[in-house]
Amino acid sequence: QVQLVESGGGLVQAGGSLRVSCVASGRTFSGDIMGWFRQAPGKEREFVAGINWSGGSTYYADSVKGRFTISRDNGKNSVYLQMNSLKPEDTAVYYCAADSTRRRVGFSIQQYQFWGQGTQVTVSS
Repeated sequence: QVQLVESGGGLVQAGGSLRVSCVASGRTFSGDIMGWFRQAPGKEREFVAGINWSGGSTYYADSVKGRFTISRDNGKNSVYLQMNSLKPEDTAVYYCAADSTRRRVGFSIQQYQFWGQGTQVTVSS
């Protein structure tokens, strides 16, 4: 059974940092594009960051560029999102996703075949 499991979410004050992690099981994801998305209450799920199979190419939404860093460890079948200088508007459920069909990072949810259950990140002002 293919699973993506996120962890590391929580409550943090504005200006603080969090690192969320995603561990994959059931198959190897070392060749996949990996992405992080988020969904705030009443809003659509949106792309946050993506990384190619080697980690050599990364992409970020403009809203998080310079504050968030995506990375991966293929040996651990894991992907991470380091979030610094957090703002209240970063509050959302953060989802890990995998795309096994493409070689370039996609920005739409439809391009990803595997999803985690999400982890809540809450930033207080």
